[in-house]
Amino acid sequence: MPKKIGSLTLFSIDDLHESLGLSKMTLRAYLRDGKLKGRKLGVQWFVTEDALREYFEESSPEEEAPKRITKTYLIQGVNDLVSESATCESVEETLEVLQEQAILSLFQVKIMNAETKEVLELLKARDFLERYQS
Repeated sequence: MPKKIGSLTLFSIDDLHESLGLSKMTLRAYLRDGKLKGRKLGVQWFVTEDALREYFEESSPEEEAPKRITKTYLIQGVNDLVSESATCESVEETLEVLQEQAILSLFQVKIMNAETKEVLELLKARDFLERYQS
């Protein structure tokens, strides 16, 4: 049963466990991780009604629009014989550069996250052309 102190209502882990049907261990993990705001008084955690409201009103990551990844395209030779490389900002620009190459089998395209420089995909030049050419 929640504790009332003046206009403040405090819910213990036991109260939340009964009301929400979540395990006490899960509730404590939410409190420790900051997913649910609460205060520890002695050895017991307490959560206010406002903290519960805030938790349920927050949008979850699934509800948020996914962040669009900006990509860059790095064209480079696949062996020591070809030292050329070019960085392109769009698929169209990458296609133009690849179409200028005499021997496509000597090149590959790294599709990268422009912000983190993480390689998202590595394709042979011919495979890139097949995928993106209209």
